[in-house]
Amino acid sequence: MFKKLAAEALGLGDIGKIIPSQDYDKVDSDDYILSEDNERIFFLIKSKRDEYCFTNRALIHIDGASALDKKRILRRYEYYQFPFSNIALQTAGTIDLDVEISFHIGNVPLMISVSKGQIDQLKDLYKALLAIQQEVHHNQSILGFSVDSLQKAITTVAAGKQENVSKSQELQHVNEYVFNWSRSSYEKYNQKDFSAIFEKYINN
Repeated sequence: MFKKLAAEALGLGDIGKIIPSQDYDKVDSDDYILSEDNERIFFLIKSKRDEYCFTNRALIHIDGASALDKKRILRRYEYYQFPFSNIALQTAGTIDLDVEISFHIGNVPLMISVSKGQIDQLKDLYKALLAIQQEVHHNQSILGFSVDSLQKAITTVAAGKQENVSKSQELQHVNEYVFNWSRSSYEKYNQKDFSAIFEKYINN
């Protein structure tokens, strides 16, 4: 009930509104962030129907079938699992009331309309999403190169013959090395926290 009254107090309509940080406690998304894991909200767009909450780790989308329907669907997209692509910003024409930012997160297309008076803030989000897209792509590329290098190294070692070492011992050593290397590389190149990017581009 409180959240519904808060939405009315924020003056929400069908066109989304960028919510200032001091009002994050008035939105539904605030109940679903993983604050126990230091997740926090950096950017939030809310309309009567939808909420788009950009945290340092994920996009939380609270999707309503209609503005009159009380049912909501909560979807969470971790940035490292659902990379951004096709990011575009559409500015307003002379008679337009809104501007739009659109993108794919994973395979999911989203288009968000915001009051054209908040275009400068939306530009900040646009730049942040582009930076996250580039960072995730870079990390995935480096991880792919590392996997190729490891496979070549294993092939080279397997082709050689070590004296006084049984096949089972050799297999065990290789297996332990590959496991430790894979775990280390996964942790290093699967970045989950993008706080630094949001702090650089978002000016709340």
